[in-house]
Amino acid sequence: MKKNLTIQFLGAAGTVTGSKYLIELIDQKLLIDCGLFQGLKELRLLNWQSLPFDVASLDAVILTHGHLDHVGYLPLLVKQGFKGKIYATEPTIEIAKLILQDSSKIQEEDAERANRFGYSKHHPAKPLYTTKEAESVFPMFQKEAIDQWIKLSDLFTFRFCYNGHILGATFIELKAADKVIVFSGDIGRQEDPLLFSPQKPEQADVLLIESTYGGRTHPTDPETQLAEVIHKAATKQGTIIIPVFAVERAQLLMFYLWKLKNEQRIPDLPIYMDSPMGKHVLQIFANHYAWHKLSPSESKQISQEIQIISKQNETLKLAENKDPKIILAASGMATGGRVLTYFEHFLGDKAATILMVGFQGEGTRGRALLDGAKEIKMRGKYWPVNASCVLVEGLSAHADQNELIDWISKLAKKPEKIFIVHGEPAGSLALKSKLKEVYGYDSIIPELNAAFTIPVNVGEVS
Repeated sequence: MKKNLTIQFLGAAGTVTGSKYLIELIDQKLLIDCGLFQGLKELRLLNWQSLPFDVASLDAVILTHGHLDHVGYLPLLVKQGFKGKIYATEPTIEIAKLILQDSSKIQEEDAERANRFGYSKHHPAKPLYTTKEAESVFPMFQKEAIDQWIKLSDLFTFRFCYNGHILGATFIELKAADKVIVFSGDIGRQEDPLLFSPQKPEQADVLLIESTYGGRTHPTDPETQLAEVIHKAATKQGTIIIPVFAVERAQLLMFYLWKLKNEQRIPDLPIYMDSPMGKHVLQIFANHYAWHKLSPSESKQISQEIQIISKQNETLKLAENKDPKIILAASGMATGGRVLTYFEHFLGDKAATILMVGFQGEGTRGRALLDGAKEIKMRGKYWPVNASCVLVEGLSAHADQNELIDWISKLAKKPEKIFIVHGEPAGSLALKSKLKEVYGYDSIIPELNAAFTIPVNVGEVS
């Protein structure tokens, strides 16, 4: 029996954040990822809107991994009536819990600060969701192993496949009636120092592929570049601030800095990781050695070398300390978090260096700094920028164009449809062109909220 399956792109369409893909077939609905929008104000405002379907009728959510732009909308989904299960790998669930708690705490702190200093247009300013609302998600998590098919119903079966990127990250193979739909999630690097190479899909009737770095290639030796930048910054006897995502890139930077310091390739500066999640993420690494390359002894040495800052009064004390040092602090695109406290103290300091190590989305403070902004707005005020701002490329957790093209090299046949998602327009267009050049594949760059139908044969359910 022929039926139409519908895919609606509720996020990560025309932009890098807000990943949400609604799948509908007959009377069943699935949501693949459930992330927050970040960056441009017009995108962030979408986080305050209800989803354009009956959330109570949603059967399940399946998560590719635990980053905020893939899980951060979950508390709002529950608030709107979702009562089903949220499927993910065990490390993804542990990371998602940390991310949601941290996100809600930051939002509560930002709302409280805005009300205290009166710089919000809203009276009173409110958090997008509270810690209590974030934690209401936790009982719904259902952990599943990779490479095992999970039957949701007669219409839907899926499995998780290892994808690098961050601990627990996967791509999803979804059998929908007689079609296989592959959701790439975020694809990791082929030669990541901490994580194994991503698996590659071998069958996809429909493919959704990310394009964060769809138009770029990463340099081959970021370790040497990182050492050179730190050496140059250290000559100014100032503080080096590295905005990082608290999950994975923070651990990669900790690994590199520990290694470079041990090999005496960078000056002997004290190194601090300022994140309430810092210790917890290291513990997740220690709980899941099968997912990464670090040995227990390396994990222990890294933890001993780098001082973890967890309390807010410690942040303020460290920010007021003008001695040369290296500070890693979230968030990675400087959209919020404790890195803003360090910005308040060091952006105006000519001796300081802001070292960017990951993708900086359009409309973020990180992008503004790399674009040469002379001042940036934080917490209701404009702050002058006198510090040096430097980008070290090649430290991203995302596959570059060559790696994205190689990731689909094992597909047995041409997909019926390819959708390019999770990228800014230039990156998506570049990947579209490269897919055509290398494989002869046509592809679609969907607009936000666009819906597409895929004919399926419900009589051939496996």
